Amino acid sequence: MDLSNRTVLIVGGTSGIGRELARRFAAAGSTVAVAGRSPEALSELAEEGFGTFGIDVTDSTSVTSVRDAVLARYPELDTVVTMSGVMFLEDLRDPAHFEAAQTTIDTNLVGTIRVIDAFTPRLVRRGAGTFITVTSGIAFLPFPPMPTYAASKAAVHAYSEALRAQLDGTGVGVVELVPPAVATAGQEKVNPHALPLDDFATEVMRLLSQDPTPHEILVEGVLVHRWAERDGTYDDLVAQRSQALAMLPGREG
Repeated sequence: MDLSNRTVLIVGGTSGIGRELARRFAAAGSTVAVAGRSPEALSELAEEGFGTFGIDVTDSTSVTSVRDAVLARYPELDTVVTMSGVMFLEDLRDPAHFEAAQTTIDTNLVGTIRVIDAFTPRLVRRGAGTFITVTSGIAFLPFPPMPTYAASKAAVHAYSEALRAQLDGTGVGVVELVPPAVATAGQEKVNPHALPLDDFATEVMRLLSQDPTPHEILVEGVLVHRWAERDGTYDDLVAQRSQALAMLPGREG
C-alpha cells in the first residue's frame, strides 16, 4: 500500500490507536478524515488539520449521513478504516451483563458492517480501494473477563475473511489489523506488557507499506495470540488468562 497519496477515513479514530494512525497516514502524505463520537476530540483533530465528522455507528441514519458528507468532501476516498469499539467486563453468571453484551455486538460487529455497507458501492464503482478492519489478539485467544468483546472481534475477523473473498476481482482489498494490548486508553495501567503506542504504530505502518500488503497486519507482539492454536499453546494461555476473572466483582480470591 502506497501510504503517501491515499485519501483515508478512519471511523472511530478520535483516540488511541485510531488517532495515532490518522497522524501517521497524514505524516506519510495521505489526506485523512476522522469520524467519531467525541465532539471534544473531533475539535482537537480539526485544529490539527484533519477533516472531522460526528458519527454513531449504532445508528444507520448517522452512518448514511456521514457517508454522504464524507464523499461530498472527499470524492477521491479510497481507504476506509473501521475501528469503532467498546470493551466491557462481564460476569456471565449475572444476567445483568446482557446490556453490555448487546452494546458490544451492536458497536463492534454491527457497527463495522454498517460502515462497510455504506462505502462498498462507491469503492467497487471506483474499481480500487481498501477496507481496513480492526480486530484484536483477543479474537484468537479469548480474555475470559471480556467474553462478548472477544466474540465480537472473532466475528469481525470472520466477516473480514468473507468480505475479502466476495470483493475479489473488484480492485477493493480487505486488510485486517490485529492489535495486541497497546498502551493507550488505560491499558498501560492494568497491563505492564502493553505495547507502547508509538512502537505499535511504527510497526503497523511498516507492514501496511509492504508489497503486497498482508491480509492481516500482525505486529510481533500479537503473534503469540494469533497462532496459539497452531502452536499448541492455546489451552495453557487461556488458563493463564482466566486468572484475570478475579477482576470481576465478587470473584476475588
